[in-house]
Amino acid sequence: MKITFQKMHGAKNDFVIFHDMENAALLSPSQVSRLCDRRVGVGADGLIVVRQSNVADFFMDYINSDGSPAEMCGNGIRCLAKYVYDNELTKNTHIRIETRAGIKDVELLFDGLGQVTRARVNMGRPIFDPTQIPVNVTSPSSPVLDYPLDVAGQTFLCSFVSMGNPHCVIIYDKDDLEKAPSRYGKLIECHSIFPAKTNVEFVKLVDRSRALMRVWERGSGETLACGTGACASAVITILKGLTDNTVSIELPGGALEVSWKDNNDSVVMTGGVDAVYIGNITI
Repeated sequence: MKITFQKMHGAKNDFVIFHDMENAALLSPSQVSRLCDRRVGVGADGLIVVRQSNVADFFMDYINSDGSPAEMCGNGIRCLAKYVYDNELTKNTHIRIETRAGIKDVELLFDGLGQVTRARVNMGRPIFDPTQIPVNVTSPSSPVLDYPLDVAGQTFLCSFVSMGNPHCVIIYDKDDLEKAPSRYGKLIECHSIFPAKTNVEFVKLVDRSRALMRVWERGSGETLACGTGACASAVITILKGLTDNTVSIELPGGALEVSWKDNNDSVVMTGGVDAVYIGNITI
């Protein structure tokens, strides 16, 4: 199968993306894994296939680099929005995109030359019910904050939230933040309390408007950025009173701005989006 694709990234969280409106390219997990392999394929954190939707403008078929489908990807959905506009699949600058976590509204943002360089996404309301995240914990209240989890001889205080996919957010005040995902990410991702596994965010506060974050993504490993992870981290820091209602989440790949007022409000994320190149591959 020959595929014409575009390589894109949002905050250096990178994707292979192409459109398939006829559902002619239904790739197996092994084909996706090969495509995303940085040595024998194109190389990416995930694959995005733009498909038709009966309820929105497009459907985002997002698949992790290990071949497993995912509910939602915050950086990926910005890339999809730029892709469909740049490739003249739509003339809309406000685009409704169906995901496995529901319909998300994306607003394209342009530079002075009329190029799409950023996008703003309504990510919906965060989910705190443990059964819906899902996480197998017994708690008298929801949200579950600072749950003690023992991993590799360490006790982590974990807060749980879903942004359409599960997240475990840890306020991490040690000096080795950059090493935390590789040391503990996989162990937490696959811990028995997470029946569908989980994304893991390690967050270090700078001040009330800024936080540093490192992430271990479920099905992809450590990445340079994670949009839903940035949203989850912002929600938890706001909920705990550690930051203001708009916070810059700073990742190795760049900063994402996240705003959230309260439990009745949607989370809004704004970040950059870049097209890298167009290519062909036979898989």
